[in-house]
Amino acid sequence: SSQTRLSALSQPGGPTLISGGPPGLFVSGGRTMRNVQSRDIEASAGAVGALIDGLGGTGSIWPERTWPPLRLSDGLNSGSTGGHGPIRYAVRRYQPGHLVEFEFDPRIGLTGWHRFTLEQGPDGRVRLVHTLQARTTGVQVLLWPLATRWLHEALLHDLLDNAERALTGEVATPSRWSWWVRRLRAVMTRRRKP
Repeated sequence: SSQTRLSALSQPGGPTLISGGPPGLFVSGGRTMRNVQSRDIEASAGAVGALIDGLGGTGSIWPERTWPPLRLSDGLNSGSTGGHGPIRYAVRRYQPGHLVEFEFDPRIGLTGWHRFTLEQGPDGRVRLVHTLQARTTGVQVLLWPLATRWLHEALLHDLLDNAERALTGEVATPSRWSWWVRRLRAVMTRRRKP
């Protein structure tokens, strides 16, 4: 099963939660936010860890047929730089088979990090987790709640579908892009054409 969790951090200046709206809707307003996407997969921790280890490489679970490819200057080695599309970051920490953490280039309007990790559940399932924790600045104060967040989540759901498919041969509940994501992607595609 897939899960999405959004939360304000318990610190002054956290995101403003909007009551009465959809669960997890918030205004980032230049404040620190946290976004968590995860998928429970019936596979060994070693198999899920190998998927983390393969990020950025050939045959990766990264959904590059439909999203900008993940490119890193030196693989998952600490200090390796790159990103996907306009989202730039560097590898901050890597523990083979368990975790890779990236630090955003603050020039993109996100100051913070995102990481992939795995959690072993008591039922034998393994949870592949992506966590993003960052402070929005500049244009991202507006772009994150209007566009970046929705594109980010759609990309991660596609990646989690790829992980489940790679390890089980199928996806129990495939993700689907929302109307808003399809519209944003159509606008982005038109902007790229000469």
